[in-house]
Amino acid sequence: MKLITAIVQPSALEDIEVALARTGVHGMTVSEVSGYGRQRGHTEVYRGAEYTIDFIAKVRVEILAADREAEPIIATICEAAHTGNVGDGKVWSCPVEEVVRIRTGEQGVGAI
Repeated sequence: MKLITAIVQPSALEDIEVALARTGVHGMTVSEVSGYGRQRGHTEVYRGAEYTIDFIAKVRVEILAADREAEPIIATICEAAHTGNVGDGKVWSCPVEEVVRIRTGEQGVGAI
């Protein structure tokens, strides 16, 4: 099993959700996060004063999937979130040793 994590622009979330639903992904966890990558924040002007925004608002999407489903899910996220601009985001996967569905006690892939 794999835990797929994506940090993307908030504006890409709806496109990602629709694309993943089309491919049969049944669930995901979404969190609002902030941070920076290569762009290192930016400067904005508000009422004539200049402010430096160090951390940029992003969305973290997490999906638990069987090993064979991981690559197609990653490809779907990349395609849906791609704009070609700096800050499109990152996607990575990590191995998961065990999953238990609390309600039924199911373990492994059956608990996804």
